[in-house]
Amino acid sequence: MLTTISINYILTITSIVFFIGLLGIVLNRKNILIIIMSIELLLLSVNLNFAAFSIYLDDFIGQIFVIFILTIAAAESAIGLSLITVFYRLKNSIELEPIKRKLTNKI
Repeated sequence: MLTTISINYILTITSIVFFIGLLGIVLNRKNILIIIMSIELLLLSVNLNFAAFSIYLDDFIGQIFVIFILTIAAAESAIGLSLITVFYRLKNSIELEPIKRKLTNKI
């Protein structure tokens, strides 16, 4: 028994995931881990759109973009988490307020 899912349902789900990630970035400006997870949600929703339209349009180019975005997301996560680890070892905190204060004082 093969069930099919309409493209509208997939677009609704990916839109919800995208706006959850966007709200995570906009509403939470203090914790850098939540910001990185929100960026990952944004990339996930874009990936799901590329994969859905690739299947819907019977074209493999969207799936190639999915592979590229996954590698970029993995590199972004690895670099971001390593920077957070180094910052935590130096400051014993991962709050963004001290970073913002230093940046605004230099400008």
